[in-house]
Amino acid sequence: MNRTFFAILLVLTLLLTGCEKTVQGPAGNAGSVVITLGEAQILVDGKTASTDPTAAVYTANDLVYYEEGKDFTYGEGTQADAHSAAEAAAHTVVHIAKAGTYRLCGTLPKGQIAVDLGEGAEDDPSAMVTLILDGVDITCEAAPAVIFYRVYECGNTDSPSKDVDTSAAGANVIIADGSRNTVNGSYVARIYKPDTVILNAEGTAVDDAKKLHKYDGAFYSKMSMNIDGGEEGSGTLAIYAKNEGLDSELHLTINGGNISIFSGNDGINTNEDGVSVTTINGGTLNISVTGETGEGDGIDSNGWLVINGGSVIASACANSADAGIDSDMGIHINSGTVIAGGHMLDRIEDGGQTYAVFSFAQEQNGKETLLLKDKDGAVVQELTLPNACSTVIYSSSKLQPGTYTLWRGQQQLAGAKGVAIGGGMQPGGIMPDGQGGNIQPPQGELPANGIQSPDDAFRPGEKMPPDGGLMPPDGNAPPDRPQAPGGGFGKDFGGNRFDGESFGGTQTLSAEFVIAEGGNMFSGIAPMV
Repeated sequence: MNRTFFAILLVLTLLLTGCEKTVQGPAGNAGSVVITLGEAQILVDGKTASTDPTAAVYTANDLVYYEEGKDFTYGEGTQADAHSAAEAAAHTVVHIAKAGTYRLCGTLPKGQIAVDLGEGAEDDPSAMVTLILDGVDITCEAAPAVIFYRVYECGNTDSPSKDVDTSAAGANVIIADGSRNTVNGSYVARIYKPDTVILNAEGTAVDDAKKLHKYDGAFYSKMSMNIDGGEEGSGTLAIYAKNEGLDSELHLTINGGNISIFSGNDGINTNEDGVSVTTINGGTLNISVTGETGEGDGIDSNGWLVINGGSVIASACANSADAGIDSDMGIHINSGTVIAGGHMLDRIEDGGQTYAVFSFAQEQNGKETLLLKDKDGAVVQELTLPNACSTVIYSSSKLQPGTYTLWRGQQQLAGAKGVAIGGGMQPGGIMPDGQGGNIQPPQGELPANGIQSPDDAFRPGEKMPPDGGLMPPDGNAPPDRPQAPGGGFGKDFGGNRFDGESFGGTQTLSAEFVIAEGGNMFSGIAPMV
């Protein structure tokens, strides 16, 4: 037998064996279609993939991308977002066009997995696709590496609520037990639907236009999506993203799996305003916003964020006023372990698991480990975040009411009960004067290098202060926001909690952090003198 032929046959056999050996595995998906990815050839159940668009799985070089050389009537992208036709054509798109379960393995160095069940799929409960990631390495340089277009949408947008059930969603992903999976993806800037573009009177700018395409995440779904691990939960998925990491246009539910996200912008984004729900029920989630875009939250839900279990470590961009966990409609931490860091704090709702917010007088360097110790000196939790931050959120079943101390290495830290702007000190912003200074800013002024615009501090629909800035003139609360003792606001103001116990008052830093059931906030944290 020809040695070259034998070597090729051996490689193909090993690839197929590696994919097929777990078809009957823990995920319980016997009968799944096996797609073996490769640079030179893509196999479907051991046969060369079809190029016939009527097949359940077929390949084409038809990547959706933001084209270079277009004028302002094409879309909102810049030159940096654009790609050439040659660059796009170098990518192989693996289309999945029929409902079912598909097990993927192998390497696709320039390509995309695209799921689209066609017109009407959104309303068809049988239009469901499950992707089992069983040792894949997919890279797409001009668009998301994995994208769900049209499958069944189980979400209800008529009566938005934090309580959603996505178990019937048409977009499903399982991280196979024992597998190692890597997705390295880009994005597609907003492209206008051509026949909807309305120009201004001068014809120099677009006044209005509907969206044809816009996909910000490396791993993206236009419909609600579920992600799970196998029975053992031992598989991993690493997402590397030029822009956002893991996105859904409606709801996203993570039930299990070990997921790491390294993103230039938001690590996770669910983007239907006032509707989307990001729900985390289990698994391990590690998010680091690398900040290439200059901003980014760890998790950003334009609706609600609900954490019912699992482990979440989320670190926002080190150089922007963003949060480790962010939500427009409220954050609910009911169980699990949460460690999140950033330079902004969003509203955490009462009634869930006890949490503590530590806001520092000086920015904390990334990769430093903070130690939370109980009254006996035992370490309750190590708090380590990869990015610089000024606010750290911690919640866990281990955080029981009691007295704690906070350490950075061998250095003990001290803080004041209560919270200032946004639940945390902005870098270079409001700080205690030594150990007991007044943390109120000059009346009506923004902290230096802190929140730079009203949009950063106020939510849509919230009443703005009369001067349009962060503080009302003379520190007076708006009529619907009663002023608390000490010059603060007793209620959330624009989504940022102002606690009368600390805001506008003189506080002495304490070496002990007394944590009660519910929400606890400590500000001005600095080394003990």
